[in-house]
Amino acid sequence: MLPCFTKQIFGVDCPGCGLQRSALFLFKGEFVEAFKMYPAIYPMIILFSFLVFGKTLKLKYSNVITNVLMVTTVGVILINYVLKFK
Repeated sequence: MLPCFTKQIFGVDCPGCGLQRSALFLFKGEFVEAFKMYPAIYPMIILFSFLVFGKTLKLKYSNVITNVLMVTTVGVILINYVLKFK
């Protein structure tokens, strides 16, 4: 696994710490462990899937859906990051 340079240099976790391990758990089929490691993994998957398939599907509100998914994903990442320090 790639090391986190932010953690190595500054000694604190970055908002993305745990993403690689979460993806590894996901590929192994350990879905609950993937969520526990990095809760934003599922909103990210939904967002990226919509971005890929949203280009082929012509949805009326695709920009609104994309914005909501992005805000949700960033919100989950930030909430997880803040809760790591408690």
